[in-house]
Amino acid sequence: MDANYIDSYYYPRFLDSQFPSPSFPGSPGGFPGSPGGFPGSPGGFPGSPGGGQQAPTSPPPAFIPQQQTATPFAVDPGAISLCLFRNTYIWLRNGSSFWYYPIFVGPRSVAGFRWNGRFWTIFGIDTRRIVSFTCF
Repeated sequence: MDANYIDSYYYPRFLDSQFPSPSFPGSPGGFPGSPGGFPGSPGGFPGSPGGGQQAPTSPPPAFIPQQQTATPFAVDPGAISLCLFRNTYIWLRNGSSFWYYPIFVGPRSVAGFRWNGRFWTIFGIDTRRIVSFTCF
């Protein structure tokens, strides 16, 4: 498997530093969006509306948008925060691209759900790995 893919597929720093590793649904502590969520939050990711956010219930749009002008530096968290709770298409520095549904933006990371072609999976990414994005 490509090392860049493995390296980019991790929980963002805020999860590693503030919370223990998430457990699976049904186990103590729950999983983001389930009752219990992370310690210190009322279910789900910190900062999400209503205290918790479930994965989207429908698939993303069936098209791939045209890539916007790539930025030479890290993506600004303020800019990507405008895409919170919206279908967002992301292009990474390693050439990967995918539909994403961000629910939390930190100083250097974004957390949310990534579309794998069949269903949404929890996913976090460092904003320095993002070349460009567009949301709908």
